[in-house]
Amino acid sequence: MIGQILAGSEDDIRRAHDRFQSQPVDMTMFTNANRAARPFARTIGSSVSVEGPGTFLGRATRTLTLEPAARNGWWFERTDLPESLPIHVSVDNVWTTARNIVLRSGSPHNYMRMVEHIIALKEGMCLDSLTIKMDSGDPPLFDRGSMDLVEAIDRAGIVDTTTPARYVGVREPVTVGGSNGSFLTFLPPEGDQKQFLVDCAIDFKTAIGRQRIQFEMSDESLRHGACARTNTTFAKMLFCRTIGKLFADVRNLGYTNRNILIAGRCGYANKPQLIHNGVSLEAAWHRAVMDLVAAVGLIDRGRFAGKIESYRAGHTLDVVMIRNLYRRDLLVDL
Repeated sequence: MIGQILAGSEDDIRRAHDRFQSQPVDMTMFTNANRAARPFARTIGSSVSVEGPGTFLGRATRTLTLEPAARNGWWFERTDLPESLPIHVSVDNVWTTARNIVLRSGSPHNYMRMVEHIIALKEGMCLDSLTIKMDSGDPPLFDRGSMDLVEAIDRAGIVDTTTPARYVGVREPVTVGGSNGSFLTFLPPEGDQKQFLVDCAIDFKTAIGRQRIQFEMSDESLRHGACARTNTTFAKMLFCRTIGKLFADVRNLGYTNRNILIAGRCGYANKPQLIHNGVSLEAAWHRAVMDLVAAVGLIDRGRFAGKIESYRAGHTLDVVMIRNLYRRDLLVDL
């Protein structure tokens, strides 16, 4: 079901939807867990730190410190900018989605880049309140996707607060479409269920090819998808290691053969992960959990419940959808 079209061409969306429906499903992961079984808002039990090479300044070690938050929501605090206000994780504070999701509050210097690999854990782990302290706007890029952060939260422990958890969903089925034959559809939950379901398909002109996964957001699916690294083309990686060294924004990238998946036209330049039935689904899991679920985390009114269908979409279309939900008042408390 497409429902109300909030952005994009109806004809393009319907053609893309037909291609999406005809694409076979490569993997499913359902646990039938009802997220309402966690009725109270949650935060972590203690402070914990994790470090790694910088994403955009790979020669520098970056440290993230996760702390319990007394206030609701997720907040980034730049310890190197003590006079700046914390950056609330909200669609209100999205600065750009050109290469990754960048959040900013106030001064252009008070920003956090590539937040998606961090805030994916907000929805994925039903973690409602958190303060994240950083010594720069350049987060670490880990060799195992976001598993270092998941394990750090495990060490800190997750605790219930006395505040009831809030759930939100869309009033009706809604869709946004992109110019590249992509679309996103958000559907209301069925009945009083608080499940968060995802049906995600990608289509790349590289060895990644066409992949489609369906799952319910749960501890199991989060931990599976959190291992998925971001991907790039072999041509982009070659550019970064040759001519790209002439440009500051490229030569300082912390990309290695370990922390990203490198795909050529006919094969991978490094070892792909998340093999299922002999095929790597790492790119689909990254798109679904590390990108799409992260964008849903920009909803600051509560945990999302419902179903999302995603076809060939990316950061920009994700944020277009969330902004439209707010602008048109399409989110309702459940």
